[in-house]
Amino acid sequence: MGSFSIWHWLIVLLIVVMVFGTKKLKNMGSDLGGAVKGFKDGMKDGSSPDTSAATPPAGQVANQAAADKTTIDVEAKQKS
Repeated sequence: MGSFSIWHWLIVLLIVVMVFGTKKLKNMGSDLGGAVKGFKDGMKDGSSPDTSAATPPAGQVANQAAADKTTIDVEAKQKS
C-alpha cells in the first residue's frame, strides 16, 4: 500500500466539495477558526488574573447610571 499521491488527495477533495458544497465548507472553516481564536484568547486571559478583575464580564453593565434610559424592565410591568 504506500502513501497517497497528490492525485488521490485531489480526488478526495473533489468528492468532499461535491458532497458538502463550498458554502458549507467555508462556514465550517470560519467556525473552526473562531473556536481556535476564542481558545487562544481564553488561555491568554486565564494566565493574567490582574487584567480580568478590572473589566466587568461581557454582557453586564458596570454602572446602573450607564444603562440606557429607554430600556424597559419586562418583569416590573404587570399585564392588565
